[in-house]
Amino acid sequence: MSEKKFSVPTEMIDLPSKGKLYAKDNPLSKGSVEMKYMTAKEEDILTNANLLRQGLAIERMLKSVIKSEIKYEDLLLGDRNALLIAARILGYGKDYTFKYKADGSEQEESVTIDLQSLKYKEVDYDLYDEKNEFSFVLPHSKNTVTYRLLTVEDDRKIDAEIKGMKKVANAEIGQLSTRLKHQITSVNGDYSTKTIREFVDEGYLLARDAVALRQDIAKNTPDIDTKVTFTLNNGEEITTDMPMGASFFFPQFED
Repeated sequence: MSEKKFSVPTEMIDLPSKGKLYAKDNPLSKGSVEMKYMTAKEEDILTNANLLRQGLAIERMLKSVIKSEIKYEDLLLGDRNALLIAARILGYGKDYTFKYKADGSEQEESVTIDLQSLKYKEVDYDLYDEKNEFSFVLPHSKNTVTYRLLTVEDDRKIDAEIKGMKKVANAEIGQLSTRLKHQITSVNGDYSTKTIREFVDEGYLLARDAVALRQDIAKNTPDIDTKVTFTLNNGEEITTDMPMGASFFFPQFED
């Protein structure tokens, strides 16, 4: 008897970055990723107690549904976020229901939104190139910095550094400044890591310049916009960040 063959449907998912921030020899530079529909296998990954404890369940699920020959760690964070939403749509459909409690209300309401209505952020793609580097003049100190947009791998390194410093110093570590130290690539043309860390750590980066820099980074970061607008039973229109609780990947469960 011949071996039975099974197939799972797939879809091509466009990336918010359009692939413009990846090196040309990186498969992600094509600007789209092939993903398969979620199956019972991925549900097992999402409910694996060990993976949940390590915070790896979502990552392993995404790796499982991505069919394109890419390196997951190379994904820009905004592109990863878009694939996460796409995986939910392919797994359970476009409708996502969650609970929302308005200010001053004693009761929660069930709200259903269409995930396919979420749009990618508007960015200036003319600023994008495969080097993934942006220049910004700090408005108050007038120092010029360059920065890059972070990948999944960068995000891991930042988390590891923060956790490591907490163990050594036994104190809270500045997450915002640590992130900037990894994101800034040069200061006034100096690309050395030592100079960048001194600039951030030794008080040369003014707080109001740091705010302006983060705003510029956010403006240039490709991502999926997860702000949603809906109307409550009393007619009040609400615009808020979409909550992503347990029911996001398990519609049968209520948060």
